[in-house]
Amino acid sequence: MSIPAPLAEIVDDFAAVEGQDKLQLLLEFSRELPPLPPELEEAAMEPVPECQSPLFLSVDAADRAHVKLYFSAPAEAPTTRGFASILHQGLDGLSAQEILDVPDDFYSDLGLADAVSPLRLRGMSAMLARIKRHLRA
Repeated sequence: MSIPAPLAEIVDDFAAVEGQDKLQLLLEFSRELPPLPPELEEAAMEPVPECQSPLFLSVDAADRAHVKLYFSAPAEAPTTRGFASILHQGLDGLSAQEILDVPDDFYSDLGLADAVSPLRLRGMSAMLARIKRHLRA
């Protein structure tokens, strides 16, 4: 199990800040979640009910060397959007194997346990688990 470089860089960014600054960084990530491409509709995406806010994801593994990830979450859900953006920025474009090798609990290295509820952290874990399930299918 290993954390790929783009995701490791994000983990390092979170490790470099303390307390409320971690929430501010998460909020910044939430603003960076890219919009869905026009050809992808939320209705065709998989819901992640473990998230406290509506979150939908799509995994395009047609090219297993360059997996494409898509997420949709409302602007009113900055924590969920932030988590989705972390996964997008850290994993999008990597190979299926690189993503499968990410530790299931990598998010604990972000140091957000004191800043957000365990229920919200389980949502991030569920997103990664669903991505991996698609890649194993």
